[in-house]
Amino acid sequence: MDWAKDDHVVCIVDADGEAIDRYSVNHTAAGLRRMVARLLAAGVVEVGIERPDGPVIDALLAAGLTVLVIAPAQVKNLRSRYGSAGNKDDRFDAYVLADVVRTDRRRLTPLTRSTPAAQALRSSVRARRDLVEHRVAAANQLRAHLQIVFPGVVDLFADLDSAISLAFLERFPTQTKADWLTVERLAAWLKKVSYSGRTDPAILHARLLAAPRGTTGPEAGFHAQTTLAFAAVLRTLNTQIAVLANSIAAQLDIHPDAHIVTSLPRAGTVRAARLLAEIGDARGRFPTADALACLAGVAPSTRQSGKVKAVTFRWGADKELRDALCDFAADSRHANPWAAQLYNNARARNHDHPHATRILARAWVDIIWRCWQNHLAYNPHQHRALQRVLNEHATQAA
Repeated sequence: MDWAKDDHVVCIVDADGEAIDRYSVNHTAAGLRRMVARLLAAGVVEVGIERPDGPVIDALLAAGLTVLVIAPAQVKNLRSRYGSAGNKDDRFDAYVLADVVRTDRRRLTPLTRSTPAAQALRSSVRARRDLVEHRVAAANQLRAHLQIVFPGVVDLFADLDSAISLAFLERFPTQTKADWLTVERLAAWLKKVSYSGRTDPAILHARLLAAPRGTTGPEAGFHAQTTLAFAAVLRTLNTQIAVLANSIAAQLDIHPDAHIVTSLPRAGTVRAARLLAEIGDARGRFPTADALACLAGVAPSTRQSGKVKAVTFRWGADKELRDALCDFAADSRHANPWAAQLYNNARARNHDHPHATRILARAWVDIIWRCWQNHLAYNPHQHRALQRVLNEHATQAA
């Protein structure tokens, strides 16, 4: 089946690879029902498709059909089997998918989906991450704007997108309004907005005076409108990110695998939820730790031709899963001596930070996979490699 936004092309082949039926269906509830009925009437039991989610997949699985996902990059390479042109054609791609299921079935793994709870958690985690990326972009735009019209506020507080920075911009959006401030007035305003920072008002006021002056002419009011617009966007993003974080925490609390991911060092709540969401809770999806490592892209790819052998970065991977594992691994070294030693050893071998993080993530995969398969929380006292490192540190200290 060649999936598309508005309609889908279906091709059914027999045991010899001959197309015995080919048709299109609309992406509607009625169209999907007709498609499933026609597949079942033809005796179809397995379907090759390029994507693993959506209403089409739901309809196929609900009908008891086995779904085999073939990545679009693979389909692109497989076209050369059937012709030299390699042109994209929906009807042709549907045939390629069907025939590959016939000829290469032993290489394909049936789609195994996580529970609806894990899928909902993945949606929430990815939505929060997208909003965080939007916040970074909006903060950068605001910073670029302020560096021209009001440089003093850019580095006034620790983060430009923090609540105190946004409150200051809403109250003092121009250089002219900020000129009204004295140390005493600034201290009174900070107390009024419940500023919890440890920076003395006199230091903050000195930062304002030391920075280049901003626009003060008649056009300052127009620049202020732009400043307030960016501040409003950032405040909205902060609010919605917090809402999603609360939702993620609530979903994680009731998931039966929560104790596994939250037991990992420096996992926290959002990071633990992201690990669980990207790995999922379908144990059959990763029969071995190597399968998880390869899909996550933390295992290197070996290429060999004649006497030339190269171990390179694995480009074909689940980027969300790789990012989740590497994000956890990079921070785990600050709380786990074994992780710190692996990372430091990799750096000593002249690997850069991303490469060293992937090496550490690959080592964590074996531990996470075993805990995940056995439904057990991570126990540092049973982590023999960690205990060996701790013993070495104790011996050196003694």
